[in-house]
Amino acid sequence: MLYVQQSLAPDEELVHIGQFHWMYTVGAFFSIIWSLFFGIAIIIIAIKGYTFWGVQEMKNATVLESIQILHPGIKLLAFFVFIFGLLKFAHMMVVKATTEIAITNNRLIFKRGLVARQVGEINIDRIEGVNVLQTIMGRIFNYGRIMVRGMGVGEVILPPIEDPIAFRRAIEKAKAL
Repeated sequence: MLYVQQSLAPDEELVHIGQFHWMYTVGAFFSIIWSLFFGIAIIIIAIKGYTFWGVQEMKNATVLESIQILHPGIKLLAFFVFIFGLLKFAHMMVVKATTEIAITNNRLIFKRGLVARQVGEINIDRIEGVNVLQTIMGRIFNYGRIMVRGMGVGEVILPPIEDPIAFRRAIEKAKAL
């Protein structure tokens, strides 16, 4: 909350801080797991294909020998699939680490970005409506997205946060202050 704390006015106080739900981190880890699964599946399918088409070296080879016999393009494809999953994981974790969502008694602050900073601020008295967007999994595990409509600003859709109903109540509480 470094940016939010730095940008508070002297008479401004925090009402609520929005945080990513733990399911966001689980989704990031699943990107690694799925990429590993698909990378291994590519190699297994290629080995089965080589044996099906009668490549003699594959018939009596161990798994490691079979992988060494594979065409370098197949091994590169499996490697790039895994690297893509790692990059997706890293991207999601950087987004999580560099995003700040807060409600003060005067405004809603949504900051994201590591080097290039993007800040969206809406005055509390300029907020027209707040919608809670939850899927079935979001209802079960209590997470969801918040869509805030402001006068002259348009819509700001926040990333998946924990307890979106409490976040909406915090906006209503800040409006009442």
